[in-house]
Amino acid sequence: MSKDHLVRGVDHVAFPTFDPAATVRFYRDVLGFPVVHSICAAGWGPEDHPDFIHFFFDIGNDDRIAFFYYFGTDPSIGGEAREKGDVYGRFGADVPEYFVRSRHLAIHVDDEESLLEYRRRLDASDWPVEMQIRHETIESIYTHDPNGYFFEITRAMRPVTPQEDLDANLTIDALLDVVAQPEPTFGKLLARKAELIVERVPV
Repeated sequence: MSKDHLVRGVDHVAFPTFDPAATVRFYRDVLGFPVVHSICAAGWGPEDHPDFIHFFFDIGNDDRIAFFYYFGTDPSIGGEAREKGDVYGRFGADVPEYFVRSRHLAIHVDDEESLLEYRRRLDASDWPVEMQIRHETIESIYTHDPNGYFFEITRAMRPVTPQEDLDANLTIDALLDVVAQPEPTFGKLLARKAELIVERVPV
């Protein structure tokens, strides 16, 4: 049974920062996202909770990206043994780079002109674009922000069709079936998806 879809997008995503000055430079001064809200919190939470400021940038469409800066927090909190990833959620040196980069924030723009404008701003800053890639339906630019968070700006190259939405649901249902069994593989996923297509798609 399907449930009513009542939400209207992202209010905000939030991350910790050790470097609020560089964070403001990146999001406000380089990308042009205005500061739209801040919370100055002294004495919140349990007795050992540090004072903090929680500040928000407008990323369009009434959505925001926000950061917490905790006064007096030691930047070495991530530990020396962890070498990859952002400053709080680091991974060991043996963790593959694709796994580390899978955790990221992507925001979208309307067209190629806008994407290239953000590329120009980033390339002129301390955080130049590291990759520009065309995927199946989107084109994206990537960099790391001052906190080590992997950051993407993307634009659609064409609309996603209803047939692709159907394909996505078949893929996810096949994935759930395959990972419920021992030793899931990509080949098993494709085989199960083919079975679901035969079962569900009208001829």
